Amino acid sequence: MHTGKGQVAELILLDGGRAARISCPVDLIPAPGQYLLAGDDSNAPLPVPLYCMDSAPDSVAVAPWRHFIASPIPDHWAPGTEIYLRGPLGNGFKLPASARKVALIALGVSPSRLRGLIRPALSQGVAVVFVCDSQLENLSDDVEVQPLSALGEVIVWAEYAAFDVTREDLTGWVERLRGLNQLSLLKEAQIFIQTPIPCGGVAECGVCAVVTKSGWKMACKDGPVFALGEL
Repeated sequence: MHTGKGQVAELILLDGGRAARISCPVDLIPAPGQYLLAGDDSNAPLPVPLYCMDSAPDSVAVAPWRHFIASPIPDHWAPGTEIYLRGPLGNGFKLPASARKVALIALGVSPSRLRGLIRPALSQGVAVVFVCDSQLENLSDDVEVQPLSALGEVIVWAEYAAFDVTREDLTGWVERLRGLNQLSLLKEAQIFIQTPIPCGGVAECGVCAVVTKSGWKMACKDGPVFALGEL
């Protein structure tokens, strides 16, 4: 884990939500599914979790900024705002090197946190399908997009699937996925659980607790990405 400073370069609208381009030291750029905690000089009581939508650049000179999303981007952030960063934190997605058919599945939430998997997947020469009912903007032509109504077919096709779901909707979607009777066809699947993570694993406050087969886990440090089989 590292600490450092970043700066808001630009605020943008992407996938129907607010995001920011943030200049970030390369050693602080989180892997897909990991996060940073960001604070500024305001009186905000809690840090803001940031998730990177781009894979890490080869060098800072190539891309000194990254696209980040937060839940939500603070209203007072503006271009030039200096922010203090801690991370990368948590466990992220692990794209199998052997996978040749990858599905990115946003279960009724923003698809943006799954975007970070696109570049590494395409660099492996794999086929990528994005499944969601949200608007997707500035997406590579190499990525196929399907609605959630095609979920069953996509699961049959995929060798690896990355899901994104809110903690509140987790149980319902896990039951729905079981009902498809096709999850056993996936060689590997992971799921990002969207939940508040205010302490970043420092205080073990329990706000982000998730029930797994092996007991309670903290999304801030044991996740926020879990193996689907754990749930």
